[in-house]
Amino acid sequence: MLHVYEFEVFEDEGWMLAFPYDMDGGTQGKDFGEACEMAAGWLKDEMDHRAMHDLPFPDATFGNEPAHEGGKTVIVAVDSDKTAIPRMTAAAAADMLGVTPGRVSQMIAAGKLETFEDNGRIWVTRASVEARKAMAPKAGRPKKKAAMA
Repeated sequence: MLHVYEFEVFEDEGWMLAFPYDMDGGTQGKDFGEACEMAAGWLKDEMDHRAMHDLPFPDATFGNEPAHEGGKTVIVAVDSDKTAIPRMTAAAAADMLGVTPGRVSQMIAAGKLETFEDNGRIWVTRASVEARKAMAPKAGRPKKKAAMA
């Protein structure tokens, strides 16, 4: 599904900021081009999140006037729906993380891995598995910090 929204892009404290008119949030870049690229990435992530969790998509408005001095309105469009979200089964996530499927279930329950339902199946997002893998948590319980005397 194609999602099209307007963003205001303006300079503040040496950064170019990009804020959507129809949602909370935003992003930034070093220059105008990077801010526009970041706005597209932000919008893709936001639309994926809404699709995964069956949240409503905001109605888009057009013809918005910039609220900040020197601001420009840009149109950003992304293609996003549940079928396009990189995903894997819990068993595949366990293999990728080197843990048991039971441990994956615990991580899901603790909110350490993101899941969503599509066509009656529960999927683990590839991004959450890759983020968890990048953290490289150590096995076992964390060590207690030494008490200060």
